[in-house]
Amino acid sequence: MIRPQMLVIFNHSLTAAQREDAKAAFGVNDFIAPPAHLLAIWGQLPPDAERLAPLLAPLFDWLREAGSQGDYVLVQGDFGATHLTVQKALALGMRPVYSTTRREAVETRNGDKVQLTHQFRHVRFRLYEAL
Repeated sequence: MIRPQMLVIFNHSLTAAQREDAKAAFGVNDFIAPPAHLLAIWGQLPPDAERLAPLLAPLFDWLREAGSQGDYVLVQGDFGATHLTVQKALALGMRPVYSTTRREAVETRNGDKVQLTHQFRHVRFRLYEAL
């Protein structure tokens, strides 16, 4: 049986915890990121663009070429782009997922100043659901 791979459409690098979770939960061994020019599109979608689908077409082509039915696709980013990419992954028979996190606040005091820092820890991957 061929093990599924995870295509990673994400603005950050995967953490060790995320890699281990994908391996344990889904049997994933290979993590495939889009080429740099496609990640640049994903990371800098123009906020004044009326439609995103034409801008994402090269990424959708890559998804179709790099992935196979049954592969997992980690999709997180701009809400509209994520929505379209999840739809495309589902249409291709792939399994789109997102990372759930637990936010931990760390407060540091320095005299009269208080700095609040949030750290996010991966909890699990969750499948995007279709109604």
